[in-house]
Amino acid sequence: MLQGFIVRILDTDFITHDVKYFRVERPEGYTFIPGQATDVSVNTPALREEKRPFTFTSLTSSPYLEFIIKRYPQHKGVTDAIHQLKRNDELILHEVFGEINFKSSGVFIAGGAGITPFISIFRDQGSRGKLIGNSLIFANKTKNDIILEKELKELLGESFINILSDEKTTEYNFGNISEDFLKTNISGFDKQFYMCGPPPMMESVIGYLEHLGVEKNSIVIEPM
Repeated sequence: MLQGFIVRILDTDFITHDVKYFRVERPEGYTFIPGQATDVSVNTPALREEKRPFTFTSLTSSPYLEFIIKRYPQHKGVTDAIHQLKRNDELILHEVFGEINFKSSGVFIAGGAGITPFISIFRDQGSRGKLIGNSLIFANKTKNDIILEKELKELLGESFINILSDEKTTEYNFGNISEDFLKTNISGFDKQFYMCGPPPMMESVIGYLEHLGVEKNSIVIEPM
């Protein structure tokens, strides 16, 4: 298994107020399927053993690897430390893993940073001209929290559906994802579903989907 690769940061910048992208060197022979992740640690004596899972957001054909990482300052931990890193600082990549990958066109449901496994999938399918038939329901607290809003709109058009829990706007739905919301925004439930987000949201939405007739084997998630 691939593990223990030390890589330099090639580029990094903010994409929202608390989310940054990190593009890093790609070790020779290091491969992943869109939607997969790896454990990442910071190459310093204090943090080398502090691994955290992050999803690849780059295309599989890119010469670099990319991660999109949200900072959680209340944890005062690894994401805080990663957000302080600059170009030429080093990360350590470990084994590639993950159950989320594209099976067939369907509905993607994401909460906050749970969008990251879908970014690589959308970019991959978009590069192949195969995004038609896919839709995204994206739940966030406020408009400023929406990761890659412009790119997702360009990729998905009217199939990019947003809902905000803490901010009312004229553009987007307000509230939390409910069974009625799903019935209103999804045309039929005999299709593939992909989900990633905070565990409480995942549990409630999976319950709604099953009540609406979606088979468990039609819901792709990372085991919780």
